[in-house]
Amino acid sequence: MANNLFISYDLSYPGQHYERVSDAIQKLGSWAKVQKSFWYINSPHSAEYVAKQIWASMDSNDSLIVVDASNNDAYWYNLNSDVSQYLQSQWRM
Repeated sequence: MANNLFISYDLSYPGQHYERVSDAIQKLGSWAKVQKSFWYINSPHSAEYVAKQIWASMDSNDSLIVVDASNNDAYWYNLNSDVSQYLQSQWRM
């Protein structure tokens, strides 16, 4: 079964690799670029798997969140700690 995944990211300076990140996203399923750094993909993969694949093409100072709208799940890297804690406390309430 395919999952409806939404991907949002911020690429920080130095070394923004938009093309590399776009290529990683496009390999993971049927996709639509909703906004500059916001994508939708229809993929058999989980949010965690997709996030790990995309993160491999990003720099350590970037941030990423993948939300699985089909399974009410999310996986992220480098979100602000307050935001991360808030999401963890509020998710699935």
